[in-house]
Amino acid sequence: MPVPQSRGLVTRSLLREDAYRAIRDAIVDGTLAPGERLNDSDLVEWLGVSRTPVREALARLEQAGLVQTKPGRYTIVSPLDVRAVRNAHSVTAAMHELAVREALPNLSTAELEAMGKANTRFADALRRNDADAATTADDDFHGVLVTASANYAIRDVLERYTPVLRRLERLRFSSLSGRASVAQHNQIITLCKAGDVEGAAAATRANWETLASLIDNLADDDTATVSPT
Repeated sequence: MPVPQSRGLVTRSLLREDAYRAIRDAIVDGTLAPGERLNDSDLVEWLGVSRTPVREALARLEQAGLVQTKPGRYTIVSPLDVRAVRNAHSVTAAMHELAVREALPNLSTAELEAMGKANTRFADALRRNDADAATTADDDFHGVLVTASANYAIRDVLERYTPVLRRLERLRFSSLSGRASVAQHNQIITLCKAGDVEGAAAATRANWETLASLIDNLADDDTATVSPT
């Protein structure tokens, strides 16, 4: 076969993706706090990559609403902006509801079992107060339905907007308020097993709507108005 003239695309893509995920995760878990300045040189040293994938990752994070940049002045971790969180929340809840509707008619026994195992890990993580493990297990639970929907548009939208909610979700999964999600997940599984599309979709939306109270609390939180100095 003819050899393409462009070279190095895979390596560059992987570096960019790795840089994006590393910085994103540090923002989500609070290592990089709202309002904190981000310096290219510090990120390059930390990640062990060149400036190019770092800058590309920051541009992508800015599009996702996790980073704010003023050229020539500063790049900071975005404050917990109430409007941005509300917008991301409504879109994310709608996408997960749609995923249920598209996945359920063909959901397999193996996929239902995967949801059950993910919820078991989720419950165990909450008992251990392990917010990181709880977030991963929650992702795995809902991810079964997203994957089963075979709708790449849903996946792409969630990839962009879910990280905006992750900082907020960690607060929920670090508190007693997250315990209710275990029962909600079990209800979703039961409704999926019964083939109840409307019921499972409504239960999924209700599960995501539990973040609403945290968003309301955010509106009264001073950290939501952090600005660069």
